Amino acid sequence: MKNIFKKAGAAILAIALLVAMLPQNSAKAANPTDEIVILYTNDIHTYVDNPENNKGKLSYDHVAAMKKDLKDAGKAVLLVDAGDHVQGTAYGSLDKGAAIVSFMEQAGYDLATIGNHEFDYEMPRALEIITKGKVPYVSCNFKKASGETVVDAYKIFELNGAKIAFVGVTTPESITKSTPKYFMDENGNWAYVIDGGEDGAALYATVQKAVDAAKAAGADMVIALGHLGIDAESAPWRSTDVIANVTGLSAFIDGHSHSTVECQIVKDKAGKDVVLTQTGSYLATVGKMTIGKDLSVKTELVSEYANSDAAVRASVDELIDVVEGKLGTVIGYAEEGLFAYNPADGKRLVRSEETNLGDFCADAVYYLFNDTEGLDVDVAIMNGGGIRADLPAGPITYKTCKTIHTFGNVMCLMTVKGQQILDMLEWAYKNVGESESGGFLHTAGLKYEIHTDIAANVVKDDKGIWASAGTGAYRVQNVQVLNSKTGEYEKLDLTKNYNIAGTNYTLRNMGDGFSMFEGATLVKDYVMEDYLALANYVLSFNKTWTDNGKVATITKAQYANLKGDGRITVVETSANTPDETPKTADAKVAGLLLVTFIAAAFASVATRKKTF
Repeated sequence: MKNIFKKAGAAILAIALLVAMLPQNSAKAANPTDEIVILYTNDIHTYVDNPENNKGKLSYDHVAAMKKDLKDAGKAVLLVDAGDHVQGTAYGSLDKGAAIVSFMEQAGYDLATIGNHEFDYEMPRALEIITKGKVPYVSCNFKKASGETVVDAYKIFELNGAKIAFVGVTTPESITKSTPKYFMDENGNWAYVIDGGEDGAALYATVQKAVDAAKAAGADMVIALGHLGIDAESAPWRSTDVIANVTGLSAFIDGHSHSTVECQIVKDKAGKDVVLTQTGSYLATVGKMTIGKDLSVKTELVSEYANSDAAVRASVDELIDVVEGKLGTVIGYAEEGLFAYNPADGKRLVRSEETNLGDFCADAVYYLFNDTEGLDVDVAIMNGGGIRADLPAGPITYKTCKTIHTFGNVMCLMTVKGQQILDMLEWAYKNVGESESGGFLHTAGLKYEIHTDIAANVVKDDKGIWASAGTGAYRVQNVQVLNSKTGEYEKLDLTKNYNIAGTNYTLRNMGDGFSMFEGATLVKDYVMEDYLALANYVLSFNKTWTDNGKVATITKAQYANLKGDGRITVVETSANTPDETPKTADAKVAGLLLVTFIAAAFASVATRKKTF
């Protein structure tokens, strides 16, 4: 009997020793000796001149002071950013984000992830920013075509005895919401990819692999530092989708959708609570995450901060002076404001409906080619995502125009078929009635209806790019093109050639997924940058001097209605919707019959319309 107990005791001892030798990640996480603070920002978009822009009361000098004050108080603190920091206003675009990167370094950022707009200065510059600066970047799903990650998938920080890992996640929408060609080689092959998958499975698997790897490396808790957002149009690649399909995250610091989320609890795949947070945009707030001694997570958003870092403030002011010196010349005056955002609630109207500023920007493109260049243009377009700010009442400067059109996209003119215009419009308005989209087009030279009760007649590929027309009816109907010679609108002819003006981003580089222009003829390229085209239009107006010496350029009568002048009519309930709308040039006759059919139906059946 003694031998039995002796053998049993030896076995138990052996098991205990074996357990002691196993990795301790599966055991209870180490507890920090004191609270840990994570400061976080997202979607700053180079808005460094706060509070001047009325978006908020903070800038990089306040962020720097927050971190310094916490450290001086003896706190373990990190400062991280969830993407879209180097592009957005003239403060970023004049030097391709160099000044912004410098501000982040001065402010003491410890980590950042890659937003879609980090790619806007083309891939070589993006790689320089994310791999060669002092601030490290993480992204588990931005990869070379070979499958190798470009930057680390995660990074672990040891604070107060606890190891905190951050897994970086970049939205797969970056390919279309930046410029697809930037991700290709000179032969048109994909050189870089962002794991996503049509159903999101590839994204979830990549994130799960990174979370597991971080835990295997000793992380006590894992936080996602992502640029995914929560907009409906971003499904299935939203932060909420990722949380629901992975395990092991404690929190998700998000960006991309410009949402203000102080603390939202989302269940992960195992049913455990994950804290989701996002600061909004433009430094309206700074996030503050407090990790307790038990590794609990508490988040809050800070909208004001009294202290400022003098050195960082001096650098910001120096940049503002440089930009004002280059772009501060007054070129006009607006008696009334034109709007991209709803003045009542701040909603980005320009991404979901016609606005007076959207019309104005499209008219600027039309004017550039028709009047300045003396070329025959039928249609001009400007994507809503390219209109980044309102045009306020008061003096208009080059900086005003640069703040509206920040990307530096170049204008071009192409000859396309009417069918390609119809497909372009169908793709542009696929989300109308459901969610906003940066690909929402504002147009000049066109009038048409969007029937929101008809599903969009489009097919997209796994990268979210237009692949073909679908097999159903088109939701965009009754398309009419302005005849500039007669001043009358005429029905779109699917077989006819039309000259269309817009940016390289949309027409040539598949921006926002517009890839239906294969076979189009390039008439003229690299004509003028977007903001200069806008300034060119401002300068075209008849100028009269007011009593106070200001130039009255844009009057209330011109572009008076916030909702635009009725180029786009949204039809919420179609009357006797036909089974099919023409999808090919061969169906021109059917298209004409369809227009006649709709007109007859409208005459006999009451139809509720909403006109923007």
